[in-house]
Amino acid sequence: MSKYIYGIDFGTSNSAISILDTETNEIIKTFNDASLIYFPQQISSRSPLEYFVGKIAVEKYVESEMQGRFMKSLKKILPKSSFTETRLYGKKITAEDLVCLILKYLKSQADTYINENVTKAIFGRPVVFDLKEEKDKLAQERLLRAAQMAGFDDVNFQMEPIAAAFTYERNIKKEELVLVADLGGGTSDFTLMKLGPDKIKNPDRKNDIIGQGGIYIGGDNFDSSIMWNKGTFHFGRGLTYRDFSNIVDVPKSFYLNICSWEKMNFFDSIRMQSNLKKFLHLTGNHPRFQNLVTLIKDNLGYAIFQSIEKTKIDLSDNEQIIFEFSKNGIEIKEPISIEEFSKEIIIEDLTKIQDYLLGFLEKSKVKADEIDTVFMTGGTSMVRPIKDFMIDLFGKEAIKSGDNFNSVVNGLSYSHVLF
Repeated sequence: MSKYIYGIDFGTSNSAISILDTETNEIIKTFNDASLIYFPQQISSRSPLEYFVGKIAVEKYVESEMQGRFMKSLKKILPKSSFTETRLYGKKITAEDLVCLILKYLKSQADTYINENVTKAIFGRPVVFDLKEEKDKLAQERLLRAAQMAGFDDVNFQMEPIAAAFTYERNIKKEELVLVADLGGGTSDFTLMKLGPDKIKNPDRKNDIIGQGGIYIGGDNFDSSIMWNKGTFHFGRGLTYRDFSNIVDVPKSFYLNICSWEKMNFFDSIRMQSNLKKFLHLTGNHPRFQNLVTLIKDNLGYAIFQSIEKTKIDLSDNEQIIFEFSKNGIEIKEPISIEEFSKEIIIEDLTKIQDYLLGFLEKSKVKADEIDTVFMTGGTSMVRPIKDFMIDLFGKEAIKSGDNFNSVVNGLSYSHVLF
């Protein structure tokens, strides 16, 4: 029996695997990479499906001049019962198949490092994959199947914010009441928990957990809002065409789809290409609608969302940023101030996160000033309006953060004592 166990954090934007030595209870190595898959173009459906994962997927995608299929935010399709399969060069691919490719990649890195085939792992999961119970259950079932397909036969699940709490707990000297805020690309999860150095090896932590909950909103929603407010106009939102004697708007669905990565992953169907051609004609070959055709035909979705994410990140340190995108004839140059970003562009989702957290504290019967520490983790915890709200609510002294990309995965490994 191996002395090693893996912690695996399959994330919306990034994924990670940590290797824990159960004899020393120390993590010996952590690998992380972007949750991206690239499938190069294939001529024959009889050929094995070639693919690349993580940063190398981006490199190969760029080298190919953006030919083939490029996918991200795959975690978001796990709870979607409407997604049953997609087709890749004649091959049927399920949600589990896609997730399995990323998990296999992570496992191969860890197995190679210790020269063992480790089959036991603690997988992270958000507090909510989806607000509907049946969809939440479906997401975990799919993740379990993907894990088994990737070679894991002993799988347990742990809530991601609880895992982050275990990482923070190893660095404190006295008992604290801690709110863990795990703010990722797809969800915002919260756990209120009593932590302390004397509790680390206690296998039963149920009495230490005061409350846990989450909302299906994260950094990807902020990206979508930037695309909707600052990008979609350049792709024809607001254009009209004549339908007999009526003036009709170009369907809004085009623009909702290009704001959502989990939809954009599968947007280049034959039917969609036909619709794009139809509406390009109806709009009189309008240059803005031609931009939409180019965006889809030339697989520029990842490139434009890279620009959007950079804009979001840069706004954390600047009062105003120019959202710029220039490729294949598409030219976008839109100024965005931090005030516009906070109070207009993301205000709806930001308010939902704020209201959820306030309700969570009320339900837990804990006041903000009773919390000793707010441990923030996840990429979205660095977004300025989120940080400003947390500081206003809890005070600057209470806010602490660790490794935003490894706190959860390391805590997953440490939580093996609970199983």
